Amino acid sequence: MDQIEIGSYALVSQGAHLCGGTHDIDDPHFQLVAKPIVIGRNAWIAAEAFVGPGVTVGEGAVIGARAVAFRPVEPFAVYAGNPAKLNRMRKINGVIA
Repeated sequence: MDQIEIGSYALVSQGAHLCGGTHDIDDPHFQLVAKPIVIGRNAWIAAEAFVGPGVTVGEGAVIGARAVAFRPVEPFAVYAGNPAKLNRMRKINGVIA
């Protein structure tokens, strides 16, 4: 429906859904609304996660299994749940990125 950009070394796991479109539920014609999705480099979208239209996933971020992201995801942050919420910052080699 719209552009989906996946950065270098990013991983989109099995069953994950990148959804670039929705509908305007307040419009009597239920018009399609398409928005791009950007997945930053080294990010991981885990199994069966859902990323909604217009979402930008920051570099090195993680969206946990079955999480549902409708808002921007901070770089090097770990999100989980429905709706996806910040769980913690990612540690790489013992250092918070």
